[in-house]
Amino acid sequence: MKSKLLVASALFLAGCQLSNTTVDTSQPEQNQPADAATTQTGSNATAKQTDAVSKPVVKALTPQQQENVWDRITMQLSLEVPDEDRVEYYRKWYLRHPTHLKTVAERAEPFLFLITEKVEERGFPLELAMLPIVESSFDQFAYSHGRAAGLWQITPPTGRTFGLEQNWWYDGRRDVVKSTDAALDLLDYLQKKFDGDWLHALAAYNTGEGRVFRAIRNNKAEGKSTEFWALKLPRETSDYVPKLLAVADVISNADEYGIEIPAIANKQVVELVEPGVQMDIGLAAKYAGMDVKALQRLNPAYNQWATAPSGTNHFLLPLENAARFNEQFTANNNQGMNLIRYEIQPGDTLSQLAEKHNTRTDLIMKANNMESTALRAGRHLMIPVAMQDGSALASARTTQQTSHGTGHRVEYVIQSGDSLWTIARKHGVSIDQITRWNGISRNTTLRAGKTLTLWQKGSAASQQASNSEGIIRTISYSVRSGDSLSTIASRYKVRVSDLVKWNNLDTSKYLRPGQKLTLHIDVTKVSA
Repeated sequence: MKSKLLVASALFLAGCQLSNTTVDTSQPEQNQPADAATTQTGSNATAKQTDAVSKPVVKALTPQQQENVWDRITMQLSLEVPDEDRVEYYRKWYLRHPTHLKTVAERAEPFLFLITEKVEERGFPLELAMLPIVESSFDQFAYSHGRAAGLWQITPPTGRTFGLEQNWWYDGRRDVVKSTDAALDLLDYLQKKFDGDWLHALAAYNTGEGRVFRAIRNNKAEGKSTEFWALKLPRETSDYVPKLLAVADVISNADEYGIEIPAIANKQVVELVEPGVQMDIGLAAKYAGMDVKALQRLNPAYNQWATAPSGTNHFLLPLENAARFNEQFTANNNQGMNLIRYEIQPGDTLSQLAEKHNTRTDLIMKANNMESTALRAGRHLMIPVAMQDGSALASARTTQQTSHGTGHRVEYVIQSGDSLWTIARKHGVSIDQITRWNGISRNTTLRAGKTLTLWQKGSAASQQASNSEGIIRTISYSVRSGDSLSTIASRYKVRVSDLVKWNNLDTSKYLRPGQKLTLHIDVTKVSA
């Protein structure tokens, strides 16, 4: 009998240690007469107790009950991973660059649970929760040569179509909550247009529905298959879907592939607070008990030192900070702006005062219920100004980069003919630094169009970052017919002299269509 109990205990403990399971040791009630139950004595009763213990009820955990949100996602993947060369290429790429996925996981940590819940609510394939890995590597401030911005890389017209505000104050394409809803709305629209074919929908998300429909029609006309893998699409789009399937496969089978993906808690970690008034970013951080830089990492959509006078003004905050914000906001009578009382001097104008105090004319007028811009010396104005002399948010912007290097971070787009030696020489860094920052070897084949992370001190880009106090991203721009330096500079809110300096241009020569230019863009300016 003692040996039976030892075996039963071992089985019980083994059952408790099963991964992704729970053990329910409670037993159903016995539907037997009371006298029968009480007459069981000695070895018979002990045997029944042993049987009860040795047969635990094992319940598998649901995806929503997992501790790690990556497990929650990978348990619900539904898109087939085919035996395709393009999938294999990107699978090998991710496996050769495990530091990339670690960086992605660090960036995704505050947002992945939120995104996963939104994807689940719509009943979409959970691969879509990983789409920001392909689109932006979960860089909230990512910006492309096609003017796409944010985690989901949404272009200005698409953003407006799906309700994302874009103005001097705010760019909804970088608002994690709003842009996720907009991206999923777009994907929902596309999958319906393509009769539920998610690979076609994903391709259209990248290149536009018209191009995918044309590729399908062309294949039909030629009697060819119309599945995604048979379509003739731009190279970027042909790689886009395989890249998503490959990264989903790698993360899903990380143990088998021998790589470690940092765990992300499968629980809510952030919460939206909505003050309902225009809010100084520095004041919001003070209410929340947070550093301004930490607040902006969660709220990358705000371009200026305050939220807009009207429109979106919410903040995504860690749960404990959200509670503190609400308490402090109420305790301070719902004050959202920092105001100073200014005595008007002879010769003052509203535009001069707005510039001096890093604010806008319309805000000063609104704060003082003014109908005219006329000023009278000796009277007083209430002027909304940024806390810390307007430097809090600017300071946060210049230090938003996190990686392995020091100085200013640059995303360099590899050009045809580039080598590690030419890139290192051009940017004043060493080959060893480039390989370390990007987790690659000296023998890695560079592919045109892919990006490398570089860190520079005293470069043109870092100098611009210092001057503009903005968030700088480097893009490669392909000159179009009719382009001039002035039109390009105007489009991306940079100076012609900077374009010339960054690209060593001879101003006596015309730009050529197809010519590649390197631009260092302040993403908080181009969104307006």
